[in-house]
Amino acid sequence: MTIENFICTEFCKAIASIYSQAIDIKQVQIQKTKKDFAGDYTINVFPFLKITKKSPEQTATDIGEFLKNNLKEVSTFEVIKGFLNISFSNSFWINKLNETLKTNNSTPFDKKNILIEYSSPNTNKPLHLGHIRNNLLGHSLSEILKENGNHVTKVNLVNDRGIHICKSMLAWQKWGNNIIPEKAEKKGDKLVGDFYVLFDKEYKKQIAELLLNGKTQKEAENEAPLILEAREMLQKWEAHDPEVLELWNKMNGWVYTGFEKTYNELGITFDKTYYESKTYGLGKDEVLKGVTTGALIKKDNNSICADLTSDGLDEKVLLRSDGTSVYMTQDIGTAIMRKNEFNADEMVYVVGNEQNYHFQVLKLVLKKLGYDWSDKISHLSYGMVELPEGKMKSREGTVVDADDLVEEMYSTAKSISEELGKLDGIPETEKNEIIKMVGLGALKYFILKVDPKKNMVFNPKESIDFEGNTGPFIQYTHARIKSVIRKANEAGINIPENISENTEINENEKSIIKLITDYNNIIAEASTDLNPAIIANYTYQLVKEYNHFYHNCSILKEENSEIQSFRLLLSNVTAIRIKNSMKLLGINVPERM
Repeated sequence: MTIENFICTEFCKAIASIYSQAIDIKQVQIQKTKKDFAGDYTINVFPFLKITKKSPEQTATDIGEFLKNNLKEVSTFEVIKGFLNISFSNSFWINKLNETLKTNNSTPFDKKNILIEYSSPNTNKPLHLGHIRNNLLGHSLSEILKENGNHVTKVNLVNDRGIHICKSMLAWQKWGNNIIPEKAEKKGDKLVGDFYVLFDKEYKKQIAELLLNGKTQKEAENEAPLILEAREMLQKWEAHDPEVLELWNKMNGWVYTGFEKTYNELGITFDKTYYESKTYGLGKDEVLKGVTTGALIKKDNNSICADLTSDGLDEKVLLRSDGTSVYMTQDIGTAIMRKNEFNADEMVYVVGNEQNYHFQVLKLVLKKLGYDWSDKISHLSYGMVELPEGKMKSREGTVVDADDLVEEMYSTAKSISEELGKLDGIPETEKNEIIKMVGLGALKYFILKVDPKKNMVFNPKESIDFEGNTGPFIQYTHARIKSVIRKANEAGINIPENISENTEINENEKSIIKLITDYNNIIAEASTDLNPAIIANYTYQLVKEYNHFYHNCSILKEENSEIQSFRLLLSNVTAIRIKNSMKLLGINVPERM
């Protein structure tokens, strides 16, 4: 039973005993007491004044007195208007710490079968900073959902077909001179991305010429020779033209090799990878079937649409007039394929907020096609990530390449660590491992500490700081605790398996215990809200409290052996919580720094 449930249950008993009336536990409003007031938990008594027929202050006082007199766990209480602040005894918190030591992990709340899609790159460009946020969110959410007792399947959907792929292919045909990644001395994804940028550059030249010849902007964009050739190539691809397929396989192969290196560097993995080229066919079949059942509309130009006007949207094209597919077509096929394969209770898509409309449409179209489970699709709509200098644009080649950013993080971590002397005396091999750990930890933490729904600015320099709400600060605190534990072991001081409930603890130590015992609630909240930032900021609060304790309380030099043992145990459990929490963010913590 959680602490909140315990309090709510006892509160209901108090109402029944004092006022002879039963209440539903769901009526009880409870929260952690705000820092400006004394107490551990606060209960709002206003909803029960009709039962008590007394003032808010008297009602809270009556219930507070009852709880204090009947529960050994309650030490004191305070009434602020209609709010009852309850304080638990030191022995209560020590017993909670001892309970934590017995299990040392979370209690699963959910037992769902959840499928989560993330990454979903296009094979016309390398992964960039925006993809990093996507991958880090997807990986972390998967770990959090698993920690909360769910069975999680991590999937990737590679957008390996479509007009954007044809643009890179066409540019390589025209201006590539048969260049391959090995000759170019580039990762394959970067080489293909260069041709995507080149296509856009030449396409814009052609548009400019057509504008000079009197064409409108829309006419110029639709009639430029390059875009007409790209569309023709897409039609050939869907018609299984051997030459086009051969080039497509070759260039996509370069990209997959490049992606894999980036994923490995970031520690990103998947249980299964889907390819749009393998799922769009099922989507087309479903769309055509939808016409025969009357769920979808075939227009005069042979395009097929879903009429969503009754849902407050518009008509959505699902097949173009030339018979080629759109993104929605393959997402329909992919969703059905996954449901048949995994029968997931929920399917979570980690995709940027520019696709909000897309997922509204996907759920509505699936519903029209007779798939009621579309209600179980959820879209984690995350905000854009920018740099201090502004937005990035793939077509113009102004994105921050993921590989380059990771290397920059390593370099910055190395220079700052050397400047501060953090790694002095550590062997070179171990030092390099720690530098990578700190560089990646800084990147991941800085991104994940922000609520996914918010836009954010990533500042590499701010992220690598050994003070404040950063990954390196948390990593350094873990290393500091492990150093204390090592010194205790070297001195022959054993860390006990539990603590006597009569041990004296101060307010700082109690605050740390509260955070340690709140872990399960934090996991549940992050899981429900699909928000790793809850884990990140919980970890920071724990680390901040511990550092305050570390600077104000003696540990190894403490003369009272009982208090020394308690503080060592508290330190050890804190280190475990830090390590586990950071693991949920995909971040490793060093044993020393």
